[in-house]
Amino acid sequence: MSLLEVQDLKKYFPVKKGILSRTIGEVRAVDGISFTLERGETLGVVGESGCGKTTMGRSILRLIEPTSGQVFFNGRDILRLRGEELRKMRASFQIIFQDPFSSLDPRMSVGQIISEPLRNHLSGSRSEIKDRVAHLLNRVGLHPSQMGRYPHEFSGGQRQRIGIARALALNPLAIVCDEPVSALDVSIQAQVINLLVELQEEMNLSYIFIAHDLSVVEHISDRVAVMYLGRIVELASDQALYENPVHPYTQALLSAVPVPDPDMRKKRIILEGDVPSPIHPPTGCAFHPRCPARRNRCSRERPELLDLGNGHFVACHEK
Repeated sequence: MSLLEVQDLKKYFPVKKGILSRTIGEVRAVDGISFTLERGETLGVVGESGCGKTTMGRSILRLIEPTSGQVFFNGRDILRLRGEELRKMRASFQIIFQDPFSSLDPRMSVGQIISEPLRNHLSGSRSEIKDRVAHLLNRVGLHPSQMGRYPHEFSGGQRQRIGIARALALNPLAIVCDEPVSALDVSIQAQVINLLVELQEEMNLSYIFIAHDLSVVEHISDRVAVMYLGRIVELASDQALYENPVHPYTQALLSAVPVPDPDMRKKRIILEGDVPSPIHPPTGCAFHPRCPARRNRCSRERPELLDLGNGHFVACHEK
């Protein structure tokens, strides 16, 4: 059984207008996505800004309530849990936020930030909690003597390490990594990515790794899901996706990745137009207005994810 199974997840935000705040439409941020996550696996999620990656991650954790769908974590439907059951589930399913500055309370010391989940979920003496915090700080590359300091006294990379320590405090089974390195310098990005890989091997963690940088995703992921306008358009192992991308959108994304070889010439695929509005998405395939391989059928029928074999799925009429 998969650790996480997401079925037809949707999250629509109402669009209101006027003095009476009448609902005149909806933003389809996540529009029916399905996937699984195995124990110890990393699923990379990529796509342009506004495609629904972060909304998907937060909807799975119920930091925002999904509109519909099912999310099974360790065999239980998260969307049906209430009260104490939901609180206990969250101990096993954590998140690392994108912004290492705004995600830490500036009024709390590092020790208080990391110990907060321990105090809320576990019973233990002050000395036991302090020892646990010291161990976590040491494990993410910080010194236990720094637990009395406040977030503003740390660099961006150090703050993200604090966020990682907080996510690890309750020994979770899975973590949503919401662009955890996008706000960091390139040299620091590598350190944080290597730390996440080490922690995964050590604790058998499962990651949903959301990112823009396709080279980072390739390095850390076992499988990769490509999202466009709230839907998954291609899902495959990292090797299959990078060596043989099938969907035209995936091909365009990968063509934009720089190659560290001045002698290698790479054909760049330039897409037409802008990303459509999620308030008024195109009929049929949402990508068809920008697709170089579009046909008449693409504007009428929305393609479903089809299995091409070996776990390679694509949503395209031409494949």
